[in-house]
Order: sequence, then structure tokens, then C-alpha cells
Amino acid sequence: MLPLSAWPTEDRRRITGILTDIDDTLTTEGAITPDALQALHALKAAGLPVIAITGRSVGWCAPFALVWPVDAMVAENGAVALVPAPSGEVEKRYRQDAATRDLNFGHMQQALARIEREVPGARRATDSPGRETDIAIDHSEFAHLSEAQIAQAVQIMRAEGMNATVSSIHINGWFGDHNKWVGACWIVRGLFGRDLRAELDRWVYVGDSTNDVLMFERFPHSVGVANIRRFEAQLATLPRYISAGERGAGFAQVAAAVLDIR
Repeated sequence: MLPLSAWPTEDRRRITGILTDIDDTLTTEGAITPDALQALHALKAAGLPVIAITGRSVGWCAPFALVWPVDAMVAENGAVALVPAPSGEVEKRYRQDAATRDLNFGHMQQALARIEREVPGARRATDSPGRETDIAIDHSEFAHLSEAQIAQAVQIMRAEGMNATVSSIHINGWFGDHNKWVGACWIVRGLFGRDLRAELDRWVYVGDSTNDVLMFERFPHSVGVANIRRFEAQLATLPRYISAGERGAGFAQVAAAVLDIR
């Protein structure tokens, strides 16, 4: 990973949009800090779209989608998008139809109960009541699971036929072909009528953990906030750059790097 200061000016000038994780990337200890929020406002004022893509539940995201200056939040690892509407409300968009969601939900609850039964100390994430298309086990937010316990929970999800990924705080599992990358392409097409695959060099992705690897693999302009060092040994693909600051401070540095040359 190169220091953020090594990001060439010409590359930064070409950036037309920002995609970002939320937990421990935009937020610090579960809340957005003033510097990160100001960075979002500055990007908005400059006309640069910002889309947050997270493993958090759609219920958890909904209040923030109303007040943060973002163009959309894609929750539950690409399954649901929250798009602020001119009315002041939030429009909810799904990748799966209602029948598929209902069928998957029952199976996921059985898998969740199995993990809590078989993995010592495993408990569902506190935002679980707001989840519609996935399940989440807390490993670092309010609980602490060892690497072996995390691996066991992931194995059970996959044994149940689910996709599984590990964020900085949760282990997420779901049914379907979506993930952060698929969700990003879907929402960019839906919001702007644009093909993200054809303009990867015009977007930057900012993240902090193993569930951001799919994005680090694809974006030539990818940045890990400094706390990504915690997961460095587990990352199959590293981001191209790393900020000096951790969490929200790191995101603010990325925003400044994009805005300072405009």
C-alpha cells in the first residue's frame, strides 16, 4: 500500500464519484465524526456523488440515509438500496423480489440459530431486528470472537449454502448473487444510468476490512483507512493506497485529496 500522498494529481483530478464502506471507514466507534461529515458535505457541494456500501442492516441505515449527504446507501452487502427522495423520505430498492426474500428469510433464521447454538459465545448483531436479506453475528462491536470462532461461524453459513463475509465488526451471511461489487454496479446504473465497469478509473473506493477485498480487486483507485492494518495479513488484495488517519479521519483525508486539486 502506497501512502495517500503518492496518489498522482492527474488520477485524482479524474475522479467523479466516491464509493465507501461505513463502519470504521466513515464512522469512529460507531458514530460519524465531524471531520467525516464535513467531508461528505464538501463532496456534495462539489457535485461528486457519494455512495455508501455496507454490511449494516437496512433498518440501521435508514435514519442516516435521511441526514447524511449521500446519494444512496446500499445495505446488507448489496441487497437493498436506500435512496433519498425529494419528498424528504427514503426510497427503498431491492435486488430480490418479495417472494424470494420471504423464502430466504426463514432459512437464514434457522442458520442464525444454529450458529448461536454451535459456536461458543456467538450472538446475533444488535442491528439484527432491522435486517431483511441477511444475518449478522457480532465479532467485534459489542462481543469478541476469536479467529477460530469467526471461522466456525463462516463455515456454518457456507454449509447452509450461504455467502459469508467478515467486516470489521460483523460476520454476514446471505443467499443470492449480490455482494458489495454487484450492489455498487446495480445502484450506479439505477441512479445515473452509467456502467461502473466502464469507468472504474473515475471512481475511488474507500474501505477498511476483509469484506472490502472485492472492491480493492476492481478499483485502480482504492484506499484503505489506516486501521486496515488490523486485517492486512488476511487481505488477498490490498488497496492501492492507505491514509495516514484512521476511520473517519482517514475518509476525510481521501475527500481532501480528491477536492484539493479542483
